[in-house]
This record gives sequence, structure tokens and C-alpha cells, in this order.
Amino acid sequence: MNRHLALSLALALAAPVGAQTTPGYSLQSAATERATESDAILRPSASSASAHSKFLSLQPHMAGTPAQARTRDYVIDRMKSWGLETEVRAYSIWMPHPVSTRVWRTAPDPIELNLREGVIAEDTTSSAYPQVMPFNGYGAAGDVRGEVVYVNYGLIEDYAQLDSMGVSVKGKIAIARYGRSFRGIKAREAEKHGALGLIMYSDPADDGFVRGDVYPAGPMRPSQGIQRGSVMNPNGDPSTPGYPSTANAKRIAVGKMDVPHIPVLPISYGNAAELLRGLSGKSIPQPWQGGLPFRYHVGPGPVQARIAVLTDADTNPYKQIWNTFGIIRGSEFPDEIVIIGGHRDAWGPGAADNVSGTVSVLEAARAISEQVKAGKRPKRTIVFATWDAEEWGLIGSTEFVEQDSLRLTKSAVAYLNQDDVAQGPNFGGGGSPSLRALLRDVARTVPDPSGQGSVYDVWRKRANLAADSLEPQMGDPGGGSDFAGFYNHLGIPIADWGFGGPAGVYHSAYDSYHWMVKFGDPTFEFHAANARIGTAALLRIANAEILPYDYVEYARTVQRFSSQVERAIAEKHWKLSGAVLNAAVARMESAAVAFNAARDHALATQLSPTIAKQVNATLLGVERQLTRPQGLVTRPWFRNLVYASDENNGYSTMVLPSVNEAIRAGDESTVERELVDLVKRFDSATQVLNVATGLLQRS
Repeated sequence: MNRHLALSLALALAAPVGAQTTPGYSLQSAATERATESDAILRPSASSASAHSKFLSLQPHMAGTPAQARTRDYVIDRMKSWGLETEVRAYSIWMPHPVSTRVWRTAPDPIELNLREGVIAEDTTSSAYPQVMPFNGYGAAGDVRGEVVYVNYGLIEDYAQLDSMGVSVKGKIAIARYGRSFRGIKAREAEKHGALGLIMYSDPADDGFVRGDVYPAGPMRPSQGIQRGSVMNPNGDPSTPGYPSTANAKRIAVGKMDVPHIPVLPISYGNAAELLRGLSGKSIPQPWQGGLPFRYHVGPGPVQARIAVLTDADTNPYKQIWNTFGIIRGSEFPDEIVIIGGHRDAWGPGAADNVSGTVSVLEAARAISEQVKAGKRPKRTIVFATWDAEEWGLIGSTEFVEQDSLRLTKSAVAYLNQDDVAQGPNFGGGGSPSLRALLRDVARTVPDPSGQGSVYDVWRKRANLAADSLEPQMGDPGGGSDFAGFYNHLGIPIADWGFGGPAGVYHSAYDSYHWMVKFGDPTFEFHAANARIGTAALLRIANAEILPYDYVEYARTVQRFSSQVERAIAEKHWKLSGAVLNAAVARMESAAVAFNAARDHALATQLSPTIAKQVNATLLGVERQLTRPQGLVTRPWFRNLVYASDENNGYSTMVLPSVNEAIRAGDESTVERELVDLVKRFDSATQVLNVATGLLQRS
């Protein structure tokens, strides 16, 4: 333990914790809980985090490989050694692996590009084990050739720009730089516009030498670095869309799977220069200029390229994946479940993405299991999960959620996500607005490794807020990580957080323990701090007398979105009005204020355990009311009507998606219908809060 941490923890233990207001707790139970958390956050350690990281990132461990089975066994063995119940769930997933991936410049001056990232002498991981072949998961097999067209980031608006310039990718090879949207959207748009194949690369302007020194001299991407990744847009096994890949599940035909039908490959920016340098054609818009040392052009040609991808889709398309679970049964409410999880698979050694998240889950499990051995068992059941095949399309977590949807809908209190959580000093968090206040409060109790106060103190200072009443901005749960199944599909409240910093080794062979020790988190104190936040957050939720959701903040957050809807509708000069949605959200806010007052009054007197249990069961329904079984019109799997990933971006969030997608499409009748539906659902959530308030008032 460093000196700053010891001092900060001593101060925390000396504070009059009983005087602090802790939503969901009486004053007496709050004092006990704060003491429990103060003890628990002493337990995650930097040395343990480093040991976990070193083992788990020893070699590349892509989903569906023996190396990934090794990580499964390590996690299960650790959790068993700490006394947890354990479970492994296996699924058979349609997941073709590459056999061969090749790219040539066929004209002018023909050359085959060397796609390997290669060895960095001081990073032994890059040489000790075979690197994962450069490829994009779920890109099609094929052998295609054509003139090269540069499409900037490959966004919808980039193709519109090309159209205005009279440039088409039909029958051509498109080359796009990574960034600004999910790579699966880039593949979709390239195929939609008639490209024969797509090449993607990380431009040095985005995460290479333009941003800082490159690895191994600095943390950024070197010229031979490659970003692998999936190009499938839906979540879960593509052979079982919307239902779990259990042993006897019906598999749809390959031709019906929602995966790309063109070859897609990633290359380095060093190789991209071999294709981009010789392009001619019209002058590009200035924002299209990247960081390579020559003027970019769109083409087409005279540069021509060939892409050849061979996979095992015809010989061995299905692979086994494994989710792991460690379980601590609750002492009072064993059927109510709090889950923390992070994915275990990677495209390389994965020290940051996502060994760091797995380490956080492990250290939280160790900390709470030690308390259980000392006689302090949490009131609710806590599940410590590691997911497989997240990198291929959130597959492990999606299959679990689809398989256990009834149990989770009935009993899951919250899901805490850990993904790429420790690669620098800069804290950030997000998730459902109902859990943001809790996350901020927990961050106030955990010392920042910088020694400059709590994690919250440093976060707030870095945010440079304009007023004391403001809070650091928090992220919205649109998609892109394992929380999607819980929140976007089922409406279970989620939170996520982590520490970031300059990094250019995302999805490359250089996301290694050596990179982490040299640049990401040399002391592993940020790994430990992240795990301390997870430990305290789990206990805060698991031990609450009344579940500590904040639906006042939830409603006030959504009010900003509903006001935006109202303005967007007004700008269309349609006959309908968005004011009805604003009014519905305002009713929810009023109900939430009344609930908070009733909760605090009941906890200040004497709340009957029977009433508390009824109130908590009722509260589980609030955010579930803001989902619908048939999902979005555009994507039925997305049932949450408050947050979804943007169907035209993938990484960005679409708020109030049922309405906003219809507004974007200019479909007035659908907007009207979706507004009516959404208002009803907010009123249903309000009614659930009113029922909970009524129970408290009668106690």
C-alpha cells in the first residue's frame, strides 16, 4: 500500500460515517455499511492485480482457442480457492477463424504487403507466442481485386460526399480509416455501396505518431500496428439470432445470417501508405486528410489491390466459448442478484482490453470472499462473471442473457460492467442514470492513486466544472460492451467505469503486460483502485435496505432528451407536439421525488422487513417498464426505449430511439405512434414508483 493510500484510508475510517446520508439505508445501517466498505476497499491490491494480469496476458487468447480455455481455468481456480461457488457455461458458436489473409498492391509496382505486426525486441510477448492473424471477425471469405477508393472513415456521410464528387466504390476496393463509428457499420456501408472488399487501417492522425511517441518509445500505435475486431453488427451468435445457442438450438442457414458478404481486412498504417500514396483523383475535403506524410486522394486508382481471405467456415465453423461465474449467496435476499462482469477474450495478449476488466472482477471477488470468511456475508447474492467472445459481438454475455432472461428480468438488481478499465490515470463513468449518484458517492470513498484526494475529487478537478452544482459528465449506455444484453435488451440498471489515458495498442499484438507496465499502469494502482470501486459498489447495492436507485436523476436526465425531441418535432413543422413526452417525464420526476421522501422517512423510523421486500420487488419494475417485448422497429433485439446504440454508427448512443429514429427518417406517422407508446411506458414507470411510495407510506 502506498503512503497516500494509507493516509486516505485512515482518514476515511476516522470520518463520522454514521452522519453521512446514504440513500437506501437508515442512519444505523449506513454506519455499518460504510465500515464494511472501508474494510473491503483495503483488500484489492496492486500486487495481486499485477500477478493476475501477468498470467492472463501471457499470450494471445482469442475466443475459440486453447489459450482462451487457459484463462477460463485460471479464473475458476482462483475463485474456488477463495471459497466461491463456481460455474462454467459453454456455448457452441458459429465463429469461423481465419486460415489465410493476404493483401497485394497489384498495380502499379505489384507487391504483397506483409500483414504481420512483427516482433518488438523488448516486448517478449510479441515473439514468444504466435500472434493472432490480422483479420476482421465475421468478414467473408473471398478473393477480390479492383481499383482502390479512399472513403475517409467509411461513414454514411462520407459516401454521400463521394456521391457529390461523382466517385463510386462499386466494383472497387474501399479503404477506410478506423474511428468515428463501429467497424461493422463501415463494412455494411461498403457492401451496400457495391464495394468488392474493404480494407481498414488506424491512421496515425487518430492513434499513431501524430498523437505521441509510438510503441515501444511511447504508448501510441507503431507503423506496423494493426487493429483487429469484429465486423458483425448484431449481438450474439449469428446462427441463433435472439435466442441462446444451447445444445439443441435451431441454427439458421449461413445465407440468412446478418454478417458481411464481402472480404474485410485490417492493415497497418505503414501498409496503408502503400495503397494511399499513389491514388489520384479529385481533391479531398480537408477533414479527410490523415496523418501520413503525403496528400490524400480518393481515386479510384490508378492503384489497384487484391484481398484474399480463407476461413474454416466450410470445415470447422463452430467453436466452443466459456462464460465463468463465481457466486456468493446472499444472507437475506438470495434470489436478488447483483452482477459484476467483464469479458475475458482478446485479439492479442489483451492486457488493457480486457485483462484489466477481468482483474477488477477477480479482485472484487477476492475482497468480498475474504469478508464472507470473516463472517460478513452480503444480503443479496453477488455474481462475479467473465464473458467469452465479447470481441466477436458481445456473444458470451448475450447468450447468457438470452438463456436466463426470465430469471434476470425477475431478480437482477444491477449489472456492473468492467471493460478496458485501467490504462491511464483519467477516471470516467457512466451507465443508467439511476445508478450514477451511487457511482459518484462510491468514488468519493476510494483514494485516487495520485494521492490528490479521492477518485471523485480528482475526477471533478479534471472536469473543470463551471459551477459547484454541476457534476462530471457521465456516459450513456448505448451499446458496444457486455452491458448491452442487460440494459438494452432487458432494462436492468447498469453502471460502468474505468481509468484511461493515451493508448494506441487497441486490439493489437502490443496490448501486452510489457506495454501496461511501461505506459498504461506501471504500478497497477489504478487496477486496484478500479477494483475498490467495484467492491464498494457491489456491497452498497447488495446490502441496501431499499435499493439505491435514483429516479429523480433518471427523470431529469431523460427530460433533456425529451426536450430535444420536442424541438426536433417543432423544426419539422408537423402537426403533432412533443410536449406530451415532456409532461410524462415530468410526472415521473414528481413521483420519484415523492418516493425518495417516503423512503427516507420510512428508513428514519422503523421499516418492516416485509414492506422493504415488497418495495424492492416493485422497484425492479421501473426501468423494465421502459422496454417493450417487440423491441425497436429497426432492431427488435433492442428493447430499451431510452437508450440504444445508433444503428448508423454503432458506438454512439441514440436516446429515445423509437422516436428519434422515426424523426431522422422523416416519418411523421411513426413518430406520432411511437410518442403515444413512449408516453404510456413512462406513465407505467411512474405508476410503479407510486406503488412503491404507497407501500412505504403504509408501513
